[in-house]
Amino acid sequence: MDFIKRSKKIEDVNMLSPLVWAYVGDSVYEMFVRTNLVNTSNAKPHKLHIESIKYVKAKAQAETLEKIYEQLTEKEKDVVRRGRNTENHHVAKNSNVADYSKSTAFEALIGYLYLTFQDERLAEILEMCIK
Repeated sequence: MDFIKRSKKIEDVNMLSPLVWAYVGDSVYEMFVRTNLVNTSNAKPHKLHIESIKYVKAKAQAETLEKIYEQLTEKEKDVVRRGRNTENHHVAKNSNVADYSKSTAFEALIGYLYLTFQDERLAEILEMCIK
């Protein structure tokens, strides 16, 4: 069942801004984290929210990217580089510019893999993130 239709051609995805990749990647990663927490605990919604923040805040995503970086392909590293170097005039509260830049790069990678239908590789990377 393909309830979320991804219809862009890979060539079109490649032309999108890395901030668009990050926009999608943010939601994909959040859904992964939330689903994983629901699957592995019996916590109530507030506790689930508190736990999910530990994974999705900028500093945590920056650390996750550093942890998995050497296991990425050259193409994936290029996506990360593009995401990190994209000019973003926003920095989340409780974050610094370096962590926010890395977290944007991480989200760009997740979004890019999702939008280009690389679901198997996306799953591998997401599994690396929670180990």
